[in-house]
Amino acid sequence: MDGFKKRLRESVQLRLSVALSLAILLVAGVASVFAFMSAFDEARELQDDTLRQVAMLFDRQQMTLHYPAGKAIEGDDEESRVTIQYLADGANASGSQDDVIPLPLPTTLADGLSTLQVGGEAFRVLVRTTARGERIAVAQEADVRNKDARESAWRSLLPFLILFPVLLLVVADLLRKLFRPIATLAAEIDQRAEQALHSIDEQHLPTEVRPFVVAINRLLARVEQAMQTQRRFVADAAHELRSPMTALSLQAERLDAAEMPAQARERLLPLSQGIERSRKLIDQLLTLAAAQSQSNRQPEAVSVHDLYRRVLEDLLPLAEHKGIDIGVEGTEDVRVIIHDMELYTLIKNLLDNAIRYTPPGGRIDLLVEREHEAARLQVKDSGPGIPQAEQTRVFDPFYRSLGSGETGSGLGLSIVKAIAERNGARLELAFTDQTRQRGLWVSLWLKAAP
Repeated sequence: MDGFKKRLRESVQLRLSVALSLAILLVAGVASVFAFMSAFDEARELQDDTLRQVAMLFDRQQMTLHYPAGKAIEGDDEESRVTIQYLADGANASGSQDDVIPLPLPTTLADGLSTLQVGGEAFRVLVRTTARGERIAVAQEADVRNKDARESAWRSLLPFLILFPVLLLVVADLLRKLFRPIATLAAEIDQRAEQALHSIDEQHLPTEVRPFVVAINRLLARVEQAMQTQRRFVADAAHELRSPMTALSLQAERLDAAEMPAQARERLLPLSQGIERSRKLIDQLLTLAAAQSQSNRQPEAVSVHDLYRRVLEDLLPLAEHKGIDIGVEGTEDVRVIIHDMELYTLIKNLLDNAIRYTPPGGRIDLLVEREHEAARLQVKDSGPGIPQAEQTRVFDPFYRSLGSGETGSGLGLSIVKAIAERNGARLELAFTDQTRQRGLWVSLWLKAAP
């Protein structure tokens, strides 16, 4: 019960459903009582009209009465029995039971309708004076009349009993349809990528929801402006740092060529390595800023095998230096819809990451296969892999797995994720060797060219 009350407080749709259901129940209850009473009274009026019609028929055709001498008539029962007698014959009734004709009716009854107790039973009696001056009485048991009237009244409630649950179902379905645009809007926003900050279309939404959506659009615009400012700052800072770092690198190279004591040269080596790492970090910051920014590059059909070869030409020396067996598996080429430079940056970062974390003498395989209207690009290595708990965090900027022993900026996979999201690609991480939980298997699904 407490859970229902909590849902009732939190859900506008549930509150509206309950309120409408209670209103329908109240109106249906009042209408049912009114319809029952009206149908009951109308049935009794029809029964009174039947007594009048019988009396009128007797008077119009100037009938005469003969009372049966105790002989039963087939089909005669209390439910269908209407008694006609001369009112004066009530004084000569042989008994006081309701099944004996004539009935012991008072001879002083006035013309019209009345309800009398005869033999312990209630009777509805109509007294009429005929054109010949005879006073006749037309009588029927009140219990039988009331039973027929109640049955008729209950039958009049049948439409209410059918329509009430149908109306509740219609109201529930109508409320679901009315709130469906809100649910659709929520699903649309929930499925958006992190970088998708464009405005929500408000034209198809109800007027009551539109101000809320307008406020969300304004918030999205402010968030996008703030993110653009942050990206511009990172890009500008990286640009400003690139020239000094290049100068430092040149100075370190010149210093390395000069004659110096062994101790100074020993100290120069970590300085040069630190400068090189800083230069690479600046380059990756610029690449990440470009990947996260709105790009005007038009997608095109790119050969995956050609791109694999270009990336291998750039990174093969690094792989050979570590003695890593690297190559492309399979002969089937697939063309994907993406800008050439973006796919190059994406694959280069994946392959550079694989080379760095694969131990000497390891193996890296590149392959591509077509799956219906998509192409699945894969990079598999024999490195330590990424633990399951960290596979969602490695895409965060500057996040690096502990204990890897490798130096780096932690931006490679962030760049990959940013490019994949902007192109609507799906990215998945798994183990190359599922049994030993070793090796990293990166799969990327891109739209394939026809």
